[in-house]
Amino acid sequence: GWVHSVRSQKEVLFLHINDGSSLESLQVVADPSLENRDLTFGSAVEVQGELVKSPHKMQNMELKAESIRVVGPCDTWAFPLKMKKRHPLEYVRQFPHLRCRSNTLASLLRIRSEATAAIHSFFQDNGYVHIHTPIITSNDCEGAGELFQIEVSWASESAEKTHFFNVPAFLTVSGQLHLEVMAGAFTHVFTFGPTFRAENSQSRRHLAEFYMVEAELAFTESLQDVMQVMEDLFKTATSIVLSRCPRDVELFHKYVAPAQKGFFFSFNSSCRISYSEAVEILKQASQTFTFKPEWGCDLQTEHEKYLVKHCGDVPVFVINYPYDLKPFYMRDNEDGPQHTVAAVDLLVPGIGELCGGSLREERLPFLQSRLQRYGKPTGASVQYLDLRKFGSVPHGGFGMGFERYLQYILGVDNIKDVIPFPRFSHSCLL
Repeated sequence: GWVHSVRSQKEVLFLHINDGSSLESLQVVADPSLENRDLTFGSAVEVQGELVKSPHKMQNMELKAESIRVVGPCDTWAFPLKMKKRHPLEYVRQFPHLRCRSNTLASLLRIRSEATAAIHSFFQDNGYVHIHTPIITSNDCEGAGELFQIEVSWASESAEKTHFFNVPAFLTVSGQLHLEVMAGAFTHVFTFGPTFRAENSQSRRHLAEFYMVEAELAFTESLQDVMQVMEDLFKTATSIVLSRCPRDVELFHKYVAPAQKGFFFSFNSSCRISYSEAVEILKQASQTFTFKPEWGCDLQTEHEKYLVKHCGDVPVFVINYPYDLKPFYMRDNEDGPQHTVAAVDLLVPGIGELCGGSLREERLPFLQSRLQRYGKPTGASVQYLDLRKFGSVPHGGFGMGFERYLQYILGVDNIKDVIPFPRFSHSCLL
């Protein structure tokens, strides 16, 4: 493991070493004769000895060392992390190659690992098939246009531009359209992988590369079914994380976000409001918003956070958004005069939107009409329409931002601090 502290006394040498498997370090008790100048904070060591019961209340066991070998020395003066110092997250962010050696980031990454396993376990326990959706795609699922286009490095600038795949190709913004294909064969499917947005922002809310959990359910005509899976996923994954990483989570709730310790787990049925109700609540608010709330306009982060506070600082489902505000694939509610689609966003305290989902438009005429707004259907759109011709069924799904989920349960303010190697505008270190 790696030395987290060294304390040399006249008759005994104390070391704390950690192998990264938990927040707790193992105390090593050794004869001072085993000390050498390379045995410093941050150095990698191999210790052999006898594991014995510790006389101290704070630990069950300690290692009575017989030999200590320094595998990799560490220059403590040049090492950016210092012994027994709690470095701010902003400070360690400068060192993407070393910050995993800090207690906070090590705890975060163990939590992230357990949360990943918990999410996979939830879906597999509930009969979902895991699909590896492609990272390279020819469609813009969200229609926002914030795409990374793929070009080969050997293409000559002067040569006529040709596409490696014969069509423009991009890094995926969502696996949803591919999941819809698979839901036509496996009923319940999910994917969990990286997605990319070329958003020119360095804010604490944005990353260019982040992870999405996405699920698709066939044979459902109810938005409530989609909301129930969102809720169950959140509750199950969080319960597992708390049971498997109690000390790691406690570190965040004690030192990073003390107010987060008692965060609310329950999804109260009264905290389900329509988009129209949300706009009315915002219009009647005494607070002045940067973006004036109007029916037909997207809810901004400031609006989402206000709605959560208005409802008692609990998760809030907002349903039935304006038809013209959402992507082409969302199911038409055929209502009026305010035309809406069967869409849902889950808003949570401190974050705003955590999940977004909808029922999908399974009726061919409705989908054809919607796509005409985008021009003549070609390529992926034709294949998407084909799905409605061959055994189409009512279906729906959602996506959850994994980094935002971690931010919420741990109270981390900046999204760059919940991912191992953050990529954002003007920054791609390592």
